[in-house]
Amino acid sequence: MKQLSANQVKLGFIGLGNMGSRIAKRLLDHRYQLSVYDRDPAKTQVIATHGAAVAENIHELAHTADVVLSCLTNDEAVRSVYAEPDGIFAGARPGTVVLEMSTVSPETSRELHKLGARGGIEVLDVAISGSTTAAEQGILTLLAGGNRELFRAAEPIFQAVAKQHFLLGGAGSGTAMKLVVNTLLGVGMQAIAEAVVLGEIAGLDRERLLEVLSQTAVIAPAHAGKLTKAAINDYSPQFPLRLMNKDFQLILTAAAQEHVHMPATEAAFYVNADELANDELAQNDEQDFSAVLRRMEELAGIAAVQPAPMTS
Repeated sequence: MKQLSANQVKLGFIGLGNMGSRIAKRLLDHRYQLSVYDRDPAKTQVIATHGAAVAENIHELAHTADVVLSCLTNDEAVRSVYAEPDGIFAGARPGTVVLEMSTVSPETSRELHKLGARGGIEVLDVAISGSTTAAEQGILTLLAGGNRELFRAAEPIFQAVAKQHFLLGGAGSGTAMKLVVNTLLGVGMQAIAEAVVLGEIAGLDRERLLEVLSQTAVIAPAHAGKLTKAAINDYSPQFPLRLMNKDFQLILTAAAQEHVHMPATEAAFYVNADELANDELAQNDEQDFSAVLRRMEELAGIAAVQPAPMTS
């Protein structure tokens, strides 16, 4: 299989949210010809200013692209974009490659592989691990499942957007690994929230507690920045609470299917869901998943920390 390099293939990208838009810009920066589609025309117009062509619909994008990439919200959105009569599989030519980057269930990923194969379309599930900042800088980690030859052919695309990329196995292996990663992300944040509250109740200065904790070996890089923002009560969404909630549900559904007991994950999901319900009831702005720290402080009767004043 030929290398999927910028001078060899045309790309199509569907789903220009926080991650997708940044990945699309990286591909343009690496001289790929790129057409884009999103249900929100404003998002496509932003990418168009960076040199992307805008497809009028999914069918048009699929028919003109050699490689289709997508970064969508959930399983339902992925199935809709690919499997419906006006979707990718209906419009794509045999030989088209799909790199599906959404966080979905391994079951959905395996389903896409099977549906694509019927039309001569090869699919890799390529789950993303990393923040929006990592996406901007091109230092994501990619977790893939599918054909090894296709994985190797897609390396020029991976290198444009990621620091490292791994093939985990067959169809669904990439998304399975993403659930493993996000289990640690979500449960780790809940453990940090509980530990911080313990320190506050014991009389430690909150600001100093968070500062020192972030310097210890027990805090993963993915959590360190959360502590800095929590110090000023900044829970603006880098990874929204609702998406972590969705991922918890995927994780626990997969665990139930495989008869795996995950008590710590279940407890973390409970607090996550509680905070999400409170936000929705109060019609609050969207929050980062690290807002579980604030929730644990509230449950402990600790007064909320006020955001730092804006400086001119």
